[in-house]
Amino acid sequence: MKILVINCGSSSVKYQLMDMTDESTMAKGNYERIGMEGSFLTHKVNGEKYKYEKDAKTHEEAIAFILTQLTDSEHGVIKSLDEISAIGHRIVHGGEKFTKSVIVDEDVVKGIEDAIKFAPLHNPGHLQGIRACQKELPGKPNVTVFDTAFHQTMPKEHYLYPIPYKYYEKYGVRKYGAHGTSHKYVSGRIAELLGKKPEDLKIINCHIGQGASLCAIQGGKCIDTSMGLTPLGGIAMGSRSGDLDPSVVTYIMEQENISASEMNRILNKESGLLGMSGVSADNRDVLQEAENGNERAKLALKEYCYIIAQYIGRYAAAMNGVDVITFAGGVGERGPDERKEICSYLGFMGVELDEEANKVKAEEKEISTKESKVKVWIVPTEEELMIARETMALVK
Repeated sequence: MKILVINCGSSSVKYQLMDMTDESTMAKGNYERIGMEGSFLTHKVNGEKYKYEKDAKTHEEAIAFILTQLTDSEHGVIKSLDEISAIGHRIVHGGEKFTKSVIVDEDVVKGIEDAIKFAPLHNPGHLQGIRACQKELPGKPNVTVFDTAFHQTMPKEHYLYPIPYKYYEKYGVRKYGAHGTSHKYVSGRIAELLGKKPEDLKIINCHIGQGASLCAIQGGKCIDTSMGLTPLGGIAMGSRSGDLDPSVVTYIMEQENISASEMNRILNKESGLLGMSGVSADNRDVLQEAENGNERAKLALKEYCYIIAQYIGRYAAAMNGVDVITFAGGVGERGPDERKEICSYLGFMGVELDEEANKVKAEEKEISTKESKVKVWIVPTEEELMIARETMALVK
């Protein structure tokens, strides 16, 4: 069975065609700047990269062109689109409606539309991707895999906010989380690596990248996670603030006389590592500046890692212990300096980092010492594989 995995952003389409007989990637790529001048597709097959500069005004145009590359006589990997059995879509926010992956029908589309208020930058693009695939691949089942679904096992006292209850009843204001597909994959994979069942482990997964979240996983289920009502909450990220004293927001709005939408933009686009360092939202750039002696860059990285360590301590308390801490995502997988700094705060938990083992990037590996009371691992996430597995399970 061949599954096409689609991840539509507001102006991009990432894709991966997977052969589920051996879970191998046949082709993958990214269509960028959709709806803008200079649209282009990067298509990868067998380690070779092909770039096509072709304007795409809509996601439908982009997906139609992607499909032609999959069947291209020179760089394609299938002879006909009939070889594609189903399409799996990553959906950032499903609200309270969706607790698991589902096959798309009009009720599902309506549910994703209802959740746009929680993910206005993401869900509209997801819907365009679904409609495009329905048109370009008629009769093929589409499956939606929700980043919020894994977190629906949180106890109510963990996802409610201490504000008037009526706002939860009227508007659904609560913690929903994100990166659930990644957290689910990593928790299952680390159990395999340790030769145990997920039900027998207490795991804290640190999915750290441009967007970042932590998840406390006990008995194979999420019991708490750092992102909140939207992906803005939780730990500091590349350009997102994470959690703040709410008065910080209202105070700045009053002092600067700015609107809620402008404040939202500042918190999402100008904060986090970028805001603290004044350098970049990319941790690699900030790290380079810190090594060059930039004091704000040094400060930004220390605060970034300190906040993550705080959340690890919080989730160890939530589960009354922890067996293993996993690092995933761009920074988690490729940031030995950040991993070292974070673990430096965790000695009280019995965490001992093997500094030599930690000098790796994007490698599945244990990086704690044999004496460490809590195991620490790098587990590169495979969100596309997780989406493909869920899609195959449903369409079968």
